[in-house]
Amino acid sequence: MLMDWVYTGLGLLILLLAGDALVRGAVNFSLRLGIPALIVSLTIVAFGTSAPELLIAIAAIKDNAPGIAMGNVVGSNTANVLLVLGVPALLATLHTSECDTRQNYVYMILATLLFIAVCAVSPITWVHGLVLVGALAAILTKAFFDARAHRNGDGEDDLDDLEGADPSLPWWRIILYLVLGLIGLPLGADLLVDGAVSIATDFGVSETVIGLTLVAIGTSLPELATTVMAALRRQADVAIGNVIGSNMFNLLAIIGIASFVGDIEVGPEFLRFDLWVMLAASLILLPFVFFKQNITRIWGVLLTGLYGLYLIVILI
Repeated sequence: MLMDWVYTGLGLLILLLAGDALVRGAVNFSLRLGIPALIVSLTIVAFGTSAPELLIAIAAIKDNAPGIAMGNVVGSNTANVLLVLGVPALLATLHTSECDTRQNYVYMILATLLFIAVCAVSPITWVHGLVLVGALAAILTKAFFDARAHRNGDGEDDLDDLEGADPSLPWWRIILYLVLGLIGLPLGADLLVDGAVSIATDFGVSETVIGLTLVAIGTSLPELATTVMAALRRQADVAIGNVIGSNMFNLLAIIGIASFVGDIEVGPEFLRFDLWVMLAASLILLPFVFFKQNITRIWGVLLTGLYGLYLIVILI
């Protein structure tokens, strides 16, 4: 039991350090290539921080524990909006009014609806997985062409105002930051989740609840660490872009790829409650994306409070 707590604490420390390194590397990488930080956060940062979910989902399917795989994805997406954006807002206002994330937000909502539709025809097979992964490929292709258009001068340069960005940072340090972040995040999350799941198992918590709570929160900590650092550096585009990108990756790639390993049964509790909470949490972002509202401390209190209420409901 003591070692489980040690692994959990060590994992959290690694996550915080790796999250800082990844934000530094991603922002400066975008500066050197002339790509908006938002595009980088939707690809490199989102993929790096979602790696733990993918590894856990595959392992859960192999161990015939679909509740953990599904709970991990659904719970992580809910936590990404309510917790990952709520907690940083308690520390510093996220100036999302300065970001244009409308297109990618619409993609996230469409991905959420597609995911719910796939879950409704449970079990999720490799055929459904191909549909999910194909949708992600289409979104990333569009992001690629947007980035190329930006480099050709068709987009506004929004990188010079990013605090903490260093255009003179040498390439070897940029690569080092990215490597440390991409390696450290899944390593830290793995240590934390292993310890947390062992602790929860000792208390007799069910598989689905473990997936929706401890595993989901544990695998959302990379997003939380990255977003906290981005908020403190006033890099709101990295913060909200990371959440939107990670949510799309979770829905389309995590379950999509995991379905190639084996069919995924969707428990009735997901269709009754958890999937709709995930959709409602995603829709909460509407005023920040379309009406240029900043995520202030008041919003931070509301978002984290809603997440706390959600945890109470599924635990009682």
